[in-house]
Amino acid sequence: MAVLTVQAVSRTGITPSYAAAAGGGDSFVNDGDCFVHIKNGGGSPITLTVAVQAKVMGLTITNIALSVTNAQERMIGPFPPDLFNDAGGSVQLTYSGVTTVTTGVFSLKKP
Repeated sequence: MAVLTVQAVSRTGITPSYAAAAGGGDSFVNDGDCFVHIKNGGGSPITLTVAVQAKVMGLTITNIALSVTNAQERMIGPFPPDLFNDAGGSVQLTYSGVTTVTTGVFSLKKP
């Protein structure tokens, strides 16, 4: 499992960077203003799963499963910390496949 660096989007612009999706999953420190950009460069669809860490009124909430078709990309977020952060303050991501899959995490934290 790799820890992804959150990249702050600003009015002056950024050059985004992407990391190869890790076979054991990835995580990132979440402040509630983050979103994930995932790119599937492969020939088959994959599923990104975002783990829900909390229960609401004692009920388990289903993890988010996002299909990313072959040669496509998706963005997902934000992730409210009270639902998605684990005990360390991170969101956990897993992938059904990682070959030619890259991901980046971005924050829209207002100044």
